[in-house]
Amino acid sequence: MIRVLIADDQDMVRAGFRLILGAQSDIEVVADVNNGVDAVRTAWELRPDVCLLDIRMPGLDGLEVTRQLAGPQVSDPLKVVVVTTFDLDEYVHAALQGGASGFLLKDAGPAFLIEAVRAAARGDALVSPQITVRLLKHFGGTQKRKAPAPPTELTPRELDVARAAARGLTNGEIGSELYLSLSTVKTHLASVQNKLGVRNRVEIAAWAWRNGIMDDE
Repeated sequence: MIRVLIADDQDMVRAGFRLILGAQSDIEVVADVNNGVDAVRTAWELRPDVCLLDIRMPGLDGLEVTRQLAGPQVSDPLKVVVVTTFDLDEYVHAALQGGASGFLLKDAGPAFLIEAVRAAARGDALVSPQITVRLLKHFGGTQKRKAPAPPTELTPRELDVARAAARGLTNGEIGSELYLSLSTVKTHLASVQNKLGVRNRVEIAAWAWRNGIMDDE
């Protein structure tokens, strides 16, 4: 059972998310709160599997809550999915850099909301399809650079997996595209994370775009 915390300042949004997620046999909404301060407190008390956070909330905004729950300084981070009506690059960049496992727009639809929760719970990162590539390219800045030589410690197959992850593919999609089993994909991702010194697939994507690894995509 995937335990979920919902944090949003709009009562109707929280009720809608609770209704959608609660109807799934593998998901349980353990709490919903209407501000960032309560989100942090409740998250550490209950330690849900996934925290769904709005960006604009009173007390603490969703970006600060994300940093406190999943940021680089957190020794035992929680999994966060940011859900918002705003797809501004600076919001997404801050959310993903702050440790978020996913970013989706509120109009993405119930099916995508459910999949985002499941993806975060299993260690995938999911970003709304309409903004995935644009947002990940944001990590690389606006200047086009010549792709550097890949790190010698990454194998060719690990580079393939890193590129696929940077395009927003889930583990299952990476496996289908590269003809790898799910366990092999997870092994490659874990190896890439270890070699690059990053914590999750979103940081792998940031590294790939920032260093020009995706220039030929």
